[in-house]
Amino acid sequence: MSEVKTETIVTMKDKNLKNVTSTQKVMKIITQVLLYIFLGVMAIIVIFPFYWMIISSLKTVAEYELPIPTLFPKTIVWANYTEAIQAADLYNLFKNTVIVGVVSTLLSLVITVISAFVFARLEFKGRDTLFAILLATMMIPGELFTITNYITVSKWGWVGNELTPLEGYGVLIVPFLVSIFYIYLLKQNFMQIPNELYLAAKIDGTKDLKYLWKVMIPLALPTLISITILKMMGAWNSYVWPRLVTTKEYHLITNGLRTAFQDANTGTANIPQQMAAVTMVSIPLFLVFIFLRKYIMKGVSRSGIKG
Repeated sequence: MSEVKTETIVTMKDKNLKNVTSTQKVMKIITQVLLYIFLGVMAIIVIFPFYWMIISSLKTVAEYELPIPTLFPKTIVWANYTEAIQAADLYNLFKNTVIVGVVSTLLSLVITVISAFVFARLEFKGRDTLFAILLATMMIPGELFTITNYITVSKWGWVGNELTPLEGYGVLIVPFLVSIFYIYLLKQNFMQIPNELYLAAKIDGTKDLKYLWKVMIPLALPTLISITILKMMGAWNSYVWPRLVTTKEYHLITNGLRTAFQDANTGTANIPQQMAAVTMVSIPLFLVFIFLRKYIMKGVSRSGIKG
């Protein structure tokens, strides 16, 4: 009898275990299905504005102004793109944006690398206090910097209608060469590099700049690539400052997209052409993110871990 009871108990336990296992599998499947549904809905919400931008750029003005929007163009108008290039003078806008973006990025990288190295490796009195003060400036609203920068460049004579190329591009580059956030990001990455390497290099007679170039920059390359991409994107998307201090001759890409397609008499805008211009301007940023996104994620994640 005891053996029969034991077998019965074991059988019941096996059945209960199987029921629990099957229930867990069902719950896991349901959870995954709900998760994918949620992610799919969120993906549609995020992607739809870009889809709407592209299809709007291929519509006629009459179709775009229909009371009931169409989800696909009835007639595809590729001419919107060629007309948008002429209407907005995109060649000049691209040229200005590339010049400002490349020059400001290179100069900003030099300042960021040297500053991060100083705060990460060099020992001097008041270093941590000075860095804390610099970090505190990140709490100041950007609008206040815009006001002070405008007053400063006005005293330099860099605001007006008759600016030389050096002044026109300089007023767009100089005020934004230093970024405390980029310095902090790179400093955290430099702090991960063992200090023993620096001390050993100093014993061997290696200069600080040589050690920085040969050791620290290669090890921090993902973060430097991230900073480069973010800086270029910031210059590419800049709108308020170029419109405030420069004339049309030195406007950047976002400035031209705002006013180039408006009719001076009626005040209405040719939205399909405007959307075509926005699509062309957005393509470089999409390509940069698609091909270099792993460097952005890797650089930011490495900068947040110390050890």
